[in-house]
Amino acid sequence: MERSKVNVVDCTIRDGGLMNNSKFDIETVRAVFKACCQAGIDVCELGYRNSKEMFDPAEFGPWRFCDEEDLLRATDGIDRGDIKISVMMDAHKSSPDDLIPCSESVVDMVRVATYVKDKNKAIRTANAANDLGYETAINVMAISHAHMPDLEEMLDEFEAETRAKVVYIVDSFGAMYMDQLHFMVAKYQMHLKTKAVGVHFHNNQQLAFANTMEGIVHGATWADGTLNGLGRAAGNCPLELLISFMKNPDINILPVLDCVGKHIIPLKKNIEWGYHVPYMITGILNQHPKPAMDLMMHGDEKTKHDYVKFYGTVDE
Repeated sequence: MERSKVNVVDCTIRDGGLMNNSKFDIETVRAVFKACCQAGIDVCELGYRNSKEMFDPAEFGPWRFCDEEDLLRATDGIDRGDIKISVMMDAHKSSPDDLIPCSESVVDMVRVATYVKDKNKAIRTANAANDLGYETAINVMAISHAHMPDLEEMLDEFEAETRAKVVYIVDSFGAMYMDQLHFMVAKYQMHLKTKAVGVHFHNNQQLAFANTMEGIVHGATWADGTLNGLGRAAGNCPLELLISFMKNPDINILPVLDCVGKHIIPLKKNIEWGYHVPYMITGILNQHPKPAMDLMMHGDEKTKHDYVKFYGTVDE
């Protein structure tokens, strides 16, 4: 795959919001969006469009819902250039009723996140978004837990029943190795004749960037990254590394580096993302990082670093 033809998606605010209940201040969101616009990133995902019936607005910040007025506050007055704005809808935590016609919205693209078991909800949500004029993608989460016959059936249904332009491999637990990725990209390509393949990785084993590169080399044409890797638990592929790999003369890394230094690094005072041994443990055991997140956030200095004990609790 010619690197310059790969679509780069920034999901700093969306994935990073899983570490602070989507409570970024407006200055940070505007800074990230502006950096993406100035850098020439293809898509900037500003959060979730999830249901307020499932998430209490008193507990979660505005970027868990991405109401139109909040998106306007985040983007007004910034020269967008050719960038597209996306939001993510969890198939099992959102309603198509929360969407307005694309012609009336700040949003250009809706990405539907789903587990294999929720494929029918994903199809309904993606088709509803398409009917309203949005571009759509489907992100298949926890791919490392998928049973192959179920995955193949789901991919065939996405191919036949949706107009999604891209279907993502999402390594939610940071568990995948390159040989597994090669197999998965080939499997997607076999079943998705009219759709692109996207990749989204977590960095539990410090493989997010390497796997993203490998995905692109083997044919993925959409790739996710976040500024300084800001994302759930061990975080994601760092956007600054991804765009350096792209070697695309139309992408300017300097606005990204400026935003990382001024707005993202200061967040480390309150948000502990990135590679840590508890996240590594859940990654190598192919488990959800929630126990590690709980340990990192609530453990005292003794229990927080008792890795042998933690390994035993996760591997039970």
